[in-house]
Amino acid sequence: MNINIQKFEKKIKIKVKNKLIFTEALTHKSANKVNNNEKLEFLGDRVIGLVLSKKLIDLYPNDDEGILDKKLSFLVNKKTCASIAWKIGLQNFIILGNSKKNIIATDEKILCDACEAIVGAVYIDSGFNYVEKYILEIWKDVICKTGVAISDSKTKLQEHSLKIYKKLPIYKVLSARGFKHKPIYSISVSITGSKIHVGYGSSKQQAEQDAAKSLLKMLS
Repeated sequence: MNINIQKFEKKIKIKVKNKLIFTEALTHKSANKVNNNEKLEFLGDRVIGLVLSKKLIDLYPNDDEGILDKKLSFLVNKKTCASIAWKIGLQNFIILGNSKKNIIATDEKILCDACEAIVGAVYIDSGFNYVEKYILEIWKDVICKTGVAISDSKTKLQEHSLKIYKKLPIYKVLSARGFKHKPIYSISVSITGSKIHVGYGSSKQQAEQDAAKSLLKMLS
């Protein structure tokens, strides 16, 4: 099945050189079990992760790895990718098998896969510089939300403890096991009147975040 390239270019706002690769990127496996968008989805997922990881480091140079990871997860999860696919109109071009005629907004897996596959196709068709600009353009509204949408567990726990008890949470390093280049830290945290909760991570910051998250679950 072919797509209307002129209509597709206008709607998705990209320039297509190789029509075949975009047809593949829009082909769901229900339509073709061999030549479908799964490999381009695999590629696009990695390209999106690279571009957005770099953008987050530029935007939040003082955030530690754990916080950046949470922000990245917010940007690349299935729900976000599906909403972006819907916003740019990919649902109008996805090629499906006979079992399904139309795509609706709740078809998140199909939409997310198509979004990632299109990014993979753009990367192959026009190169990294072009796809980087395209990703940052279609993700820009979601990127703007990362500053307020992600509040890390340590900050939440600190705010709670200061508000209720006027005291900071107490963190203690319990152990650091494993290889020197790849340790696993075990850190406890407690606040006034709480049980001790333990967190684990490949850095002290990650272990503290994990411990704070565990304690916050008990408090909620």
